[in-house]
Amino acid sequence: MKILVINAGSSSLKYQLIDMDNEKMLAKGNCERIGQDASFIGHKTADGRQMTKEIDMPDHTTAFLQVKDALMDKEFGVITDLSEVSAIGHRIVQGGAIFSESVLVDEKVIEGIESLIPLAPLHNSGHVQAIRGCFQVFGDSVPEVVVFDTAFHQTMPAKAYMYAVPYEYYEKYQVRRYGFHGTSHRYVSGEMAKNLGKDIKDLKLITCHIGNGSSITAIDGGKVIDTSMGLTPLDGFMMGTRSGGLDPSVVTFIAEKEGTTPEEMSQLLNKKSGLLGISGVSSDDRDVSAAEEAGNERAHLAHEMLYYQIAKYIGSYMVALGGCDGIVFCAGLGENQPQLREQVCDYLKFQGVELDLQANAETRGKTGRISADDSKIPVWVIETNEELVIARDTKALVEKNA
Repeated sequence: MKILVINAGSSSLKYQLIDMDNEKMLAKGNCERIGQDASFIGHKTADGRQMTKEIDMPDHTTAFLQVKDALMDKEFGVITDLSEVSAIGHRIVQGGAIFSESVLVDEKVIEGIESLIPLAPLHNSGHVQAIRGCFQVFGDSVPEVVVFDTAFHQTMPAKAYMYAVPYEYYEKYQVRRYGFHGTSHRYVSGEMAKNLGKDIKDLKLITCHIGNGSSITAIDGGKVIDTSMGLTPLDGFMMGTRSGGLDPSVVTFIAEKEGTTPEEMSQLLNKKSGLLGISGVSSDDRDVSAAEEAGNERAHLAHEMLYYQIAKYIGSYMVALGGCDGIVFCAGLGENQPQLREQVCDYLKFQGVELDLQANAETRGKTGRISADDSKIPVWVIETNEELVIARDTKALVEKNA
């Protein structure tokens, strides 16, 4: 069974074709600048063949036509007939309180995703466009499944997901903590249990998805009890361009002093803050690291803030869990930034966390244990694979409903 995994935004469409007989990626690519000038598709196969093509893509339907053509291309394709695609799985950012698990797509499901657009305007609107465009290109005979970033976090108790604002706003507008990166946290927690040789039901784990967007999750017995992102992906700790959590009065104070609109404040906190806002250099940690090495004090401060905030979350989740049987780092920075892992874990020595410094330094972009043999809490780097989670859910639902 070959499954096409889709991760669509308002102006982009990432895809992977996965052969579920061996769970190997056959091809992947990205359609960029959909609905804009200079749109293009980049396509790459597992055996290294690559193709980039500039082509007008006014909407997601035409983007899917390009995906179809790329997958079947005589030189760069990996299938000879569209019928080889057995099913399609879509990543959906916001499932709200409506969707607690992955589901097959029908019109009612699409309407449910549309109803949550106010909670994720850019993401969910793009997802809906992609689902409808996908049906137009692949037809109704190819089953489609939606997998929600928020679903894994639906086990959080009310004491963790509620905000201390008047309860009526939860009733009227569903204002609460939802959490994100759920498919990533779900995958790496399952892999961590395998690495430890234990049943996940017997483990208290803290998973750290650290990238340009970041979140940390506390998982007890395979179920989420708390997570750092909130109503939106802005909450938690500082990220590439996001501020993370702050005193709400900071927002009203700056807005009053600068005369900014709500939309302008949203842009400031989501696009101009975090590593970029503090360092003044870049949102890319590689640039910030280079600036720090060159003696840039603000770049150094940005890193100090980031490491401190991550460690605080991990420490607070140890309390929430009543212990910790393992810590996982994953995603762009989590998998590739030894300095970050070393500095964060240095804060956790009081709990008996000890790194193997050589193993940590050598572990970049691959899975491996980075804690010392005598560490009271094992620490691992695990390559996340959200696409595989989506493909697995898609396969299971399609076979169940066959």
